[in-house]
Amino acid sequence: MRIIAGTLKGRVLQGPTWDGVRPSSDRLRETLFNILTPRVAGARWLDVCAGTGAVGIEALSRGAAAVTFIDDDPRATALVAANLRKCQVTEGYTIERRNALARTPAVRGGPFDIVFLDPPYAQRSLDPWLHLAAGLIAPDGLVVLEHASRLEAPAAVPGLTLARRLRQGDSALAFYEPGPSGTEV
Repeated sequence: MRIIAGTLKGRVLQGPTWDGVRPSSDRLRETLFNILTPRVAGARWLDVCAGTGAVGIEALSRGAAAVTFIDDDPRATALVAANLRKCQVTEGYTIERRNALARTPAVRGGPFDIVFLDPPYAQRSLDPWLHLAAGLIAPDGLVVLEHASRLEAPAAVPGLTLARRLRQGDSALAFYEPGPSGTEV
């Protein structure tokens, strides 16, 4: 795993030493950031189920103003912190160890310009993750859901409408914009 572009380009990140974390592939991250390039500079970014932190660190490398990393596994939050140290990133981020779907106080730093959701691929329903994001996104923001390509991302949930789908191997990305639910753009 490496940072693809920006000020940290070429830095190699540490991967997990335990099962259950599936880092976004370099290829998928490259595709994601090719799509998001006009939105990244100066953005407030939320990386939910951050795992290694690769997506959020890539955002920082490309000029995001701030990234909040959330994961409920203490090994993952420690890995995110280690990867930030390895990249010599000392500011512009927050790491929160918590279950993103649990009823807890609001996430600090929001509303967010980009909410990136990467829940475990074993999830049977993606709706709870999108409901979470709908309450955290800025009015002109974007929600990106990475999920197993075998699952169909919902066309809409209250407050979010699907704008684009992209499949790449076993993974898929669904892009949601704030707005009325019910129709696919």
